[in-house]
Amino acid sequence: MPITGILFDLYGTLVDIETDESLEEVYRGIAHFLTYQGIRTHRREVRDDYYRIMKDQKGACPEECPEIDVERIWNAFLAEQGCPEGPEKKRLALTLAQLHRALSRKRLQLYPDVKRVLDELRKAYPLGLVSDAQPCYALPEMKALGVDGYFDPIVISADFGYRKPDRRLIEKALGIMQRLPTEVIFVGNDMYRDVYGAQRLGLKTLFLDSNQGAKSHGDVTPDYVAYRFADVLAGVEILRQVQ
Repeated sequence: MPITGILFDLYGTLVDIETDESLEEVYRGIAHFLTYQGIRTHRREVRDDYYRIMKDQKGACPEECPEIDVERIWNAFLAEQGCPEGPEKKRLALTLAQLHRALSRKRLQLYPDVKRVLDELRKAYPLGLVSDAQPCYALPEMKALGVDGYFDPIVISADFGYRKPDRRLIEKALGIMQRLPTEVIFVGNDMYRDVYGAQRLGLKTLFLDSNQGAKSHGDVTPDYVAYRFADVLAGVEILRQVQ
């Protein structure tokens, strides 16, 4: 069956990012910011509460591959601080989630040739995105990097409560694209979450061997390996010809 669509992972595939949520200055900055919201707390309390609520959220999730929701984490944090329910609390939770991300972020950039390759591919194929991510991070970061207009659909794990390799995320994207699995290539950098997850549904897989992600998972073998993003074009062409 001919290839009629391509799905991409985001982080480690298109976007080269590094974050460190363990940094003390992250929680110091948040604690200082909270004083302007009428909340007095210490950086260690902010850090400990954040990780405790995140652990509780994961533990309460019935999914095999649970995904957290950072806005819910900060909403729960604010509730414990006595903030009343309402739109203002919801907006502050979003602000805290994005501030936490911004303060912990060390690097955010596209891999070389990403836009050039996407420009070529979208001439021939609809492109979609399936990412283990938070929409309050991923969507603004994609816009900042200039890749927000390339993909339809954009399926983000935190919207659903589970992450790859749960097959439902890819199935959701395929349903919106109105494509069969055998018509689509999945491009990702993680052998477990991306390659294994996509192969379970029957998609062809293109593994990008980047500086992030699991390099192996059992006896899983991708249909093509790209060692730089520019090689994705050649990989798609080769997989297009394989029936």
